[in-house]
Amino acid sequence: MLMNLEVNPLLLTEYNGISGKIAPYIARCVQLAMALEVSATPKPGNIDRDHNYVDTQYEHFLASAVSIYPVMENAAKSEKGIGELIKHAVCESVKWQRGGNTHFGAFILLVPLVMAAGNILAQGKRIFTLEELTSCAHDIVKNSDSTDAIEFYKSFRFAEVRVNSVDEFDMQDVSSIDSLQDQNVTLYDLMEISKGYDLIANEWTSGFKRCAQCGERLLRSMSNTAKDDDSWSNINDIIVYTFLKTLSENRDTFIQTKFNSQTADYVSERARGILAVFVESSGFYAKHPSIQQFDEELLQKGINPGSTADIVIAGLFIALLGGMGF
Repeated sequence: MLMNLEVNPLLLTEYNGISGKIAPYIARCVQLAMALEVSATPKPGNIDRDHNYVDTQYEHFLASAVSIYPVMENAAKSEKGIGELIKHAVCESVKWQRGGNTHFGAFILLVPLVMAAGNILAQGKRIFTLEELTSCAHDIVKNSDSTDAIEFYKSFRFAEVRVNSVDEFDMQDVSSIDSLQDQNVTLYDLMEISKGYDLIANEWTSGFKRCAQCGERLLRSMSNTAKDDDSWSNINDIIVYTFLKTLSENRDTFIQTKFNSQTADYVSERARGILAVFVESSGFYAKHPSIQQFDEELLQKGINPGSTADIVIAGLFIALLGGMGF
């Protein structure tokens, strides 16, 4: 991860302290990342500008993206703890729309990455490496405490989040909060417990490697270094490709929790098969019949790769922070 990230000089022309232009710049990168991800179509099984669910619509995701601006500004300033920031993001999201849980997993990834970005840009750096960003975010999460864990648990009261049932520190059991405090369990400890079966938790413990890979893939694609084909100037195609590539490489744990591991593995295998259709010389286009058929199949079965979408949102944030334009 030696790739350099460079903030857009047109958007951030001078550094005058973290309370000045830096935090708003970072928060806007978050909002745009969330809006771009949900707008990209077709992302097989997920809500986009062409597909809604019965109770959750495209506009609910847009409302959520707009609502969390002040929370991400605070995160860029590191004015609150990581657990409290995640809880506040969830609260703002559900206050502004009635579609339920839209971005819970994304908030868990975005908050530490935003805090890391704020720390780095506050030092006056215009150019920094991808590894600097993810290493800083990893240090932040490793330094979480039991208060962060408690605030994180409280966030489940505000969002309808589907989680795996566990015996220790069960998120469905309110007494778990007392256990966290008594045993001095940190939020990072909780992610360590969950990393084997939860993709988002694994990002925390592995140093945000998939988020970084996504960000790098997006940046290289948009700069036409990955492909010489003109189609790769199309942001929609690039996001859909990145979504499918990420899905093909990782078992989506949202699907695993909602259905089972076999279903999650089947979806990843299907994504790999679809990507194999596109040879190096032919480019990629999101409206290919194979992708549309895959999308229809997952929508009919109610299979939505939500964890993959969360990773892509974080990758888009990194790419936008690093100067990606379109």
